[in-house]
Amino acid sequence: MLHAILPLALVCIVATAATSVSAAPAYRLAATLPLGEPDRWDYLVSDAPRDRIYVAHGDRLAVVDPSTAKLIGEVRGIAGGTHGIAISAATGQGFTDDGRAGRVVAFDLKTLATTKAIPAAEDADAIAADPVTGHIFVVEGDPGTISVVDPRTDDVVTTINAGEKMEYIVADGSGRIFVAGEEKSELLEIDARSARIIARWPTPGCTSPHGLAYDRAGKRLFMGCVNSAMMVVDATDGRVVATLPIGLGSDAVAFDAVRRRVFSSNGKDGSISIYRQATPDHYELLETLSTAASGRTMAVDAKTGRLFVAAADTQPDPTPGVRPHVLPGTLRLLVFAPID
Repeated sequence: MLHAILPLALVCIVATAATSVSAAPAYRLAATLPLGEPDRWDYLVSDAPRDRIYVAHGDRLAVVDPSTAKLIGEVRGIAGGTHGIAISAATGQGFTDDGRAGRVVAFDLKTLATTKAIPAAEDADAIAADPVTGHIFVVEGDPGTISVVDPRTDDVVTTINAGEKMEYIVADGSGRIFVAGEEKSELLEIDARSARIIARWPTPGCTSPHGLAYDRAGKRLFMGCVNSAMMVVDATDGRVVATLPIGLGSDAVAFDAVRRRVFSSNGKDGSISIYRQATPDHYELLETLSTAASGRTMAVDAKTGRLFVAAADTQPDPTPGVRPHVLPGTLRLLVFAPID
């Protein structure tokens, strides 16, 4: 996907929203875990209470110990390709999806065995768990819908029609769900109890939003945009309070609530843009961390503060606009530790 040049007005906003802290490195490469084939991957999700990092890895989920950076198991047999991951601690289940088949797949957190394939809609993608209702919210990008699953019955209880293509989804922990509206460059607010969209917030200056993260204490949303900008949005009223420059190819955003740091993984640049939160409305550039081209998705482990980035070796395609080819068997997990 091509990335637009920042307009002059946006550059002016950026200049007042962020400053630089220090040129000293804030993170170091601590480990590299080869994942190999299949050569497809998508989201990474941290399950800090159970000390796990989940990597959507083609027809399976790779399950990694964040402290040792070792593979501890896999959820297998999802032929159409995995994307999102969410955890239902109350029922002892995890949920992922089969995007091609349009199904939500439940699995046992202890055995990692799949337990049920739940019919949803095509292009099943990002997933979030709401702790208030216990429901699992599954974004179906192309149809513009969200399937709501009750893990107590493993059935879809309702479907939300958003009317646009969407990307990532997060829960605020208090009964609200937020979704990046990719098609209309907006943020959607959903009431988890009624499963209804209650607000649509425009985000001027954001082209094709993808990654999304939430700061519960500061009530701020962080949304990555393909035009090399990250929007910081007040989750109480939808105001854009800061616009931060990031690298090219952002597809995931994360927030470290302990260290007050915000991250954007940029696949085209092979970098992570890292900001320190001085206040909920002010951010300082901490580091632009070099990762690897294709490293577009990531997760941060809340306990260790480690960053996990999935990336593979690639070969450019001579055709303009065509993604680089992934070299077979080169997918790996890059683990970066904070230098405190």
